[in-house]
Amino acid sequence: MKEKKWFALYTKPRHEFKAEMEISAFDIENYLPKITRLKQWSDRKKKVTEPLIRGYIFIKADEKERYQSLQAKAVLNCVAFKGKPASIPEFQIENLRKMIEGESELFISNQIQVGTKVKVASGPFEGVEGVVYNADNYKMLAITIDLLNRSVSVRLPAQSVIKLNEK
Repeated sequence: MKEKKWFALYTKPRHEFKAEMEISAFDIENYLPKITRLKQWSDRKKKVTEPLIRGYIFIKADEKERYQSLQAKAVLNCVAFKGKPASIPEFQIENLRKMIEGESELFISNQIQVGTKVKVASGPFEGVEGVVYNADNYKMLAITIDLLNRSVSVRLPAQSVIKLNEK
């Protein structure tokens, strides 16, 4: 049996949930990162669940399942690099899952410099690695899925983050 890898698939605009249903119907492992936001209309407020990264869904598949998932009507293509389907390292998908599962807003101290690679040592994001950057006068931990040029960010307390040695 071939080894399964994570791949990112492009979806039709606003078809991420439909793609998730279609791929699940093929019995292929998939992951659609979602967030719930409070939306305000002129007459009401409502909690709405939306895709975190619009236009993409992730699948863990071998080559046959990857090809099968491309048959879904809501899927346009597989993200490729130099003409070959680009796989995503397992740890990046796990980091993304941990970031989304955590629900608290946390902070990093000024002792950690911008650009420093860090790893979360405790709390709901334990084991997640990322890079500190400055945004809105707060230090933040950014977890990046390099393939898609997207970042997911969270504020963390200093005691939960350790600096990684760069080699």
